[in-house]
Amino acid sequence: MKIIERKDYLDKLIARKENGMIKILTGIRRCGKSFMLDPIFKNYLLESGVEENHIIKIDLDEIENEKYLNPHELNNYIKNNIVDNKMHYILIDEIQKVENFEAVLNGFLHHRNLDVYVTGSNSKFLSSDVITEFRGRGDEIRIFPLSFSEFSSAFNKESKESIWNEYVTYGGMPLILNQKTDEQKSNYLTNLFELTYKKDIIERNHIHKDNILDSLINILSSSIGSLTNPQKIYNTFLSNGITDLSKNTIISYLEYLLDSFLIEKVERYDVKGKKYIQSPQKYYFADVGLRNAKLNFRQQEENHIMENIIYNELIIRGYNVDVGVVEIRDGQKRKQLEVDFICNQGNKRYYIQVALHLDTKEKAIQETRPLNNIGDSFKKIIVVKDNIKLWRNEDGIVIIGIQEFLLNKNSLDL
Repeated sequence: MKIIERKDYLDKLIARKENGMIKILTGIRRCGKSFMLDPIFKNYLLESGVEENHIIKIDLDEIENEKYLNPHELNNYIKNNIVDNKMHYILIDEIQKVENFEAVLNGFLHHRNLDVYVTGSNSKFLSSDVITEFRGRGDEIRIFPLSFSEFSSAFNKESKESIWNEYVTYGGMPLILNQKTDEQKSNYLTNLFELTYKKDIIERNHIHKDNILDSLINILSSSIGSLTNPQKIYNTFLSNGITDLSKNTIISYLEYLLDSFLIEKVERYDVKGKKYIQSPQKYYFADVGLRNAKLNFRQQEENHIMENIIYNELIIRGYNVDVGVVEIRDGQKRKQLEVDFICNQGNKRYYIQVALHLDTKEKAIQETRPLNNIGDSFKKIIVVKDNIKLWRNEDGIVIIGIQEFLLNKNSLDL
């Protein structure tokens, strides 16, 4: 079994150790949250001198722990395993399965010798319940599928090109590294999508029109990086003869997919007007392998997949990411040019374009035109598939190959 250390996430847990808050590891199911708690974080605690009987771990996904889905049983289990007044580390996997879990966790906050870490696989339990209940004492650590850098670290002798091709096709779900053949990899991802994510969304939200949900996911999978909105998606259903639904159903189903961390919605930002544009938006998948599996690995438009991978990388690095709109006057008409990504972090801002190649003058003009019309001094970058040495054009725009961009944590500042 190939093990990825995921040191960046461990460092985040260590930095929050004993901070008086509930540490909440969130993210799509099977992305490695449980593994971060045990063995990675648990082993760190043991190696730093914590006694094993001061680590209380419970996995609520396991059938033998089913009775602890009752909040009183869970509370009693934790309390009965506190052996003295020294610090105890509570590790609870899939806390959202517990009814009224907020009250249980809130109770733990009253004990100074409890340091609590939990995982959860849907966003509502964080965004509404936890933040409201804990009044700022819930500390989220978002876990993602393997980045390209993490994924690459599992390989030794393979060429960079073959590693890239694997990642573009099968993505970064951690257990994909243990599948040996293409058939095993595709079956793993297809089953994961159908039997874990889709089933979970249907059961949790009591969906009766699962064929509509399935079609919606297919539409989103086919149009990653394309502008859309609920009305446009609804019109797509109507044009295909599906009329037994409303636009509100589409809106609800999109929320369910977002809540499961399966997809991410990206808003559009008017750079010159300094305001958000309400509609349309773009949607990206948390993992491109899952997206590809949903389409039976048929639609492999590498430019859109590259865009999805770069979006995920920027989010992993902690940036807030929008799609940029730059309005210009073209003769007598106003025209909107698109910047693939605007990423912000504190007082830093970067504008990023994604292109397979800049192999013609026309393509170079197309990609640089939006950046040249922004009118501010923040850094502007074009990421291309070609394995090239970083260079700057005459306007100061950085052109960088995708592998260098993804493998170098400081690539935005090169």
